[in-house]
This record gives sequence, C-alpha cells and structure tokens, in this order.
Amino acid sequence: MRLNRSTDIGLRVLMLAAARPDDLLTIDVLADSVAVPRNHLAKVVQRLQHLGLLDTVRGRNGGVRLATGAAGASIGSLVRELEGDTEVVDCGGETPCPLNAGCRLRGALRVAQEAFYASLDPITIGDLAAPPVRQVLLTLGRSPQ
Repeated sequence: MRLNRSTDIGLRVLMLAAARPDDLLTIDVLADSVAVPRNHLAKVVQRLQHLGLLDTVRGRNGGVRLATGAAGASIGSLVRELEGDTEVVDCGGETPCPLNAGCRLRGALRVAQEAFYASLDPITIGDLAAPPVRQVLLTLGRSPQ
C-alpha cells in the first residue's frame, strides 16, 4: 500500500506542529521544513484546518499551529480520511478488469488495507512527535544560530 502525496505531507506537517505546539508556523517555514512546494503544502494545510487538526491565524504575524486536542487524534482515522475511499487496486477503472465478477483478490486486498489502517489506529499525532524524533523535528525550519 502506498499513501498519496497529500497524506504524506499532511502527516509531516502535523508531526512538526505537534513538536512545536507553542509556535505559529508559516506556510513558507512548513514548506521548507518538510521539503515540498509551497502551493501543494497550502492546500494540505487548508484540508487539515478544515478537519479541525490545525488552527490558522491570519495576518502579518500569522501562521498555523496544532489545534487543541489534535495531538490525541488517531493516525489510522486520519489516514482513512485523507486517503478517501480509494482501494489498493482499481478493478473498475477505465478498462474494467475481466475477472471482476468472480475475483477474490479485491476482497482480500480490502481486508489487508483495513488491517493496515487498524494497525495505525492506536497511534496518535502526539506519539509521532515524541522523542527521539521530536529533537529532529525541532531542528526543522530553524536557522542555525
């Protein structure tokens, strides 16, 4: 299973925000810190804000921070939400698979996908930003002094 790019970026942003809960992080700092284009990151941040995981502050000294209570959010639930209803394989795509009627693979892959998500369910955003990775996260986006 492979996560889409937006999910990957979203998880990185949330980890960074969880490691620096008192900081307002700008889109530019976040884009630089997680090494992604600014425009793509801005769309991901907007989605995370819509999901209630990030708070945004507008204006010259604005930015984003982890929303209250978001550190306890389940990674499994979040990945399900960000990935949507996609399946591991697209059996009914532009050219539907001729085995679709009697194939057991699709069902087996659905079970495997759910097992993947279920293994992420007990992990929280706060867990992903805990030591030892926390020390690495704290260095991202900061200029050397």
